Amino acid sequence: MTAAARSTSEMGRYQRRRRVLLALLIGAFCALLIFGGSPHDELTHERIEAHGIALILIGIGGRLWSILYIGGRKSAEVVTTGPYSVMRNPLYFFSTIAAVGIGTQTGSAIVAVASAVLCAAAFHIVTLREERHLTTVLGAPYKDYVARVPRFFPNPRLYRDQAEVTFTPRIFNHTLRDGLMFLVSIPFFELIESGQESGVIPVLFWLY
Repeated sequence: MTAAARSTSEMGRYQRRRRVLLALLIGAFCALLIFGGSPHDELTHERIEAHGIALILIGIGGRLWSILYIGGRKSAEVVTTGPYSVMRNPLYFFSTIAAVGIGTQTGSAIVAVASAVLCAAAFHIVTLREERHLTTVLGAPYKDYVARVPRFFPNPRLYRDQAEVTFTPRIFNHTLRDGLMFLVSIPFFELIESGQESGVIPVLFWLY
C-alpha cells in the first residue's frame, strides 16, 4: 500500500471516530444547558435568539455554498475557487457560525461565545490532522495553497471564481440534511424554556 493510500485509509477511520466523539460532546453540552436559565428580560432574550437564527441560516447557506465547490473532491484535487479561494476550511468556518447561532437559542451571549470557542478548537485539531493527510496525498500544489490562503479566517481580497461548477447531488443533499439539523436547536431550546417556566425542568444556574 502506498503512503497516500495508507494516509487515506487512516483519515477515513479518523473522520468516523471524530464524528462520533463530536456528537457525544454536543449531546453532553446540550444536556448541561437544559438546566441553565436566562436572566435577561423577554425582549433581550428574543433579540438574542433572533440574531442566532440569522447566524444559523448563514451557517447552513455557507456550508451549501462550500460543498458546491468541493463536492467529494477534497482528497482528489486542490480546490482554490469560490469560498476555498479566501480560506482553506469554509465548511468548518460556517459550521462554527451556525454553532454560535445554536448557542444563542439559550438567550445567553456567554453560551454563544463558548459554542464558538469550543467548535473552533475542535475544528482546529481536525484541520491539523487533515492538512498532514492532504500534504501526503496532494503534495506540492497543496503546499502552495497552504502558503497562500489562510486556514480559517477568510481574506476577501483573495476571492476568485470560475465560470461553472459541477457538484454531486448526493453529497449536496447530505450536506443540506446535516445543515437543517442546526434548526432543530430552535424548537429544542424553546421546549426547554417552556419546561422551565412551567416548573417541570429546574433551573440550576444562570446563563448570562
